[in-house]
Amino acid sequence: MEVSITPAAEKFVKRMIRFSEGGPERGMRLVVTAGGCSGLAAEFTVEPAPRAGDAVVTLEGARLFLPAESRLLLEGATIDFLDSPLSSGFVFHNAQVACGCSSSSPEKSANPPGVGTVSVSSIGRRH
Repeated sequence: MEVSITPAAEKFVKRMIRFSEGGPERGMRLVVTAGGCSGLAAEFTVEPAPRAGDAVVTLEGARLFLPAESRLLLEGATIDFLDSPLSSGFVFHNAQVACGCSSSSPEKSANPPGVGTVSVSSIGRRH
């Protein structure tokens, strides 16, 4: 699978995993689906272990659990994380995406083509 991660996204993923409950197998499960005005919607949770069918992808030490559909949609993408006074969240840079705003973002402003944003408010926690 061809996907990369920026240092900012790596730091965020590692921090979320470090402060979550669970053993050494835990990682961030990133579910990317078709939807939203950018063509992508995403949710993520920190999980104690991958689920059946998830691929474990380690990018710069950041452990991600990716279901099959997420792997297809993230092929060739760069996962970034932006933090501003108005919003924080993942941003996916992918030249294959024709439009660039995300229904998961609290702001509805359009991003440049090939950029989809996912807000930190998308985080869920399993109990």
